[in-house]
Amino acid sequence: MHIEPAGEHIGAIVTGVDVARLSERDWQALYSAWLDHSVLIVRDQELDIASFLDYGRRFGRVKPHLVRRARHPDHPDLTVMGLGTRKQDGSVNKSIYNRGQGWHTDGPWDHEVCKATQLYGLEIPSVGGDTLFANMYAAYAALPDDLKRRIAGLDAHYVYGGRNRTGVDLLEPEDQDRPPTRYPLVRTHPETGRTSLYFNPFHILRIADVDDAESDAIIEELTAQMIVPGADYRHQWRPGDLVTWDNRCTLHAAAGGYPIEERRIHWRCTIMQ
Repeated sequence: MHIEPAGEHIGAIVTGVDVARLSERDWQALYSAWLDHSVLIVRDQELDIASFLDYGRRFGRVKPHLVRRARHPDHPDLTVMGLGTRKQDGSVNKSIYNRGQGWHTDGPWDHEVCKATQLYGLEIPSVGGDTLFANMYAAYAALPDDLKRRIAGLDAHYVYGGRNRTGVDLLEPEDQDRPPTRYPLVRTHPETGRTSLYFNPFHILRIADVDDAESDAIIEELTAQMIVPGADYRHQWRPGDLVTWDNRCTLHAAAGGYPIEERRIHWRCTIMQ
C-alpha cells in the first residue's frame, strides 16, 4: 500500500490496496491518513454493493439519504448518483444534472452530525464531472481576526436547499418542510482536536440570534473567504476510484461540465458520527 498527498493541504491518494480485504494494520493506516488529509482517494477498486457499504461502515454508521428516489431499491443505505439526467421529453433535468454544484458540506440539514460521505466511480464521462474539495481548517485559520471574533459562539440554521430551496423538489412532500437544524460556525473536530470553519452557503437558512442584516453580512463575508487558494483539490475521476471525505472539516462541489449524452454514475453512502 502506498499513500501520497493529493494536494498541498488536502487529500491523499492510496494505491496498492483492496479495501474489501484490508488487514487491520492497513485499515488503521488508511483511517489515520483520512484524519490527516480529510479526503481519501483509493484507486483501482472493484467493489460490489456489499463490499462498498462494508467499507463505509468502518468509518461509522451508514444512513439512507434524505432523497428517497435515489436510494437503491434493494439497498436503501446506497444512493445511485447520476441517473435521470434527462426527462421523458428529452430535456435536461437540471435538478439531477446540476446536483452538488456549488460549495457545500453534506448533511447540515440533518439533526445528527454527518461524519463523512463516500463515492465510488462506476461510469466516468470523457471530460468534466470533477469534484472539488476545500480545507476548512485552513479557511478558519485564514479568516481576519475581527471576523473570527464576530462569529465566535454563533450558530447557523440549515435546511435542505437553503434560502433558495434549491433542489427541494427532489424530496418527498413530507420531507420538504423539516424544521431547521442548528450548528456552530466554528467547530472543534472531535477526533483531531483542530478548529475549522463549519459553514455551508448552499444549505444555510440564516445565522442564529442576530438580525437579518447582520446574518446576511456574515454569510456574504464567509462565502467570499471560505476557499483558501492552495488549500483546495480538484479530483479528476477514474472508474474504480473510491473517495471518502470528512464533512466536519471540508467543503466540496461538483464541477459539472460533462456531456449530457454521457453517463456519470457513482454509488454514494452517508456516514454518521
